[in-house]
Amino acid sequence: MDPVTPSSATPGNGSGAPWDAPGPGPETPEDRPARLAVGVVGAGRVGTALGAALSLAGHRVVAATAVSERSRTRVEERLPGAAIAPPPEVVTAADLVLLTVPDDELPELASGLVSAGVPVTGKLVMHTSGRYGAAVLDPLTRAGALPLALHPVMTFTGRPDDVNRLTGISFGVTSPDPLRPVAEALVVEMGGELVWITEERRPLYHAALAGGANHLVTLVVEAMDLLHAAGVAEPGRMLGPLLGAALDNGLRLGINGLTGPVARGDAGTVSDHVAELSRVSPESRRAYVALARLTADRALAAGMLKPEDAERLLEALAD
Repeated sequence: MDPVTPSSATPGNGSGAPWDAPGPGPETPEDRPARLAVGVVGAGRVGTALGAALSLAGHRVVAATAVSERSRTRVEERLPGAAIAPPPEVVTAADLVLLTVPDDELPELASGLVSAGVPVTGKLVMHTSGRYGAAVLDPLTRAGALPLALHPVMTFTGRPDDVNRLTGISFGVTSPDPLRPVAEALVVEMGGELVWITEERRPLYHAALAGGANHLVTLVVEAMDLLHAAGVAEPGRMLGPLLGAALDNGLRLGINGLTGPVARGDAGTVSDHVAELSRVSPESRRAYVALARLTADRALAAGMLKPEDAERLLEALAD
């Protein structure tokens, strides 16, 4: 494989902007000079979506890592013209490096690039992990790289509409103060909205997102399975309007959007639920009980539930 040639584009061109700004007048991405050469280490769903978004903003993806046939196909489809190369060559070729690998691989990748002597001085190195802030890139920072943690708050499916999903979403961002303008520019160019997250709050931030989004999918699938067991032929069709309204209520009204037997203090109904779930699915019962207790605690604290009703609910929810 031929080595990848670095681009002449460099961050910080002396104009006060991190890269050349587009000229006046209407233009398309093809009309703009490539401002940054972008390398993607980890051509998965997120890396290729962000790479494609940066290409639309006028940057040029020059290289990407891709091991599996699926990842090679993603590069060909989403990042046309990008060379497929090993990580050291991708980093060497780029001005902006996207490290879009699984969370557990990120610390070793950062230290491994430095140990391998890959030149990183002056390069923007950005990871997309929600779990980590900029500190995970410390080995690269000490070697002269410019660290950014830009986490897109969205799920990516690998479908063609992944790039469109970036429009209007939040990015949880952590960076050194001098790089804040660069982080802001990148997020805006990808169509997102920036939210600053401090280094020490990244684990809590990510736990909240994972608990909300990932567990929501589990709850929806669990509800569909139980409805199917109850004889409902199309549980998704039944749940769609209800869950859509519940999500809207929660986002707009907070705990005041809560409805249902726990909010009403209907301990008899809750007791029936627990008994039936014990018979049909002990795993579902455990989840139901844990969430019902949390719901009761919140409803009580919000003044929606009387203490005597909460006591009866907790008795129904006892192990």
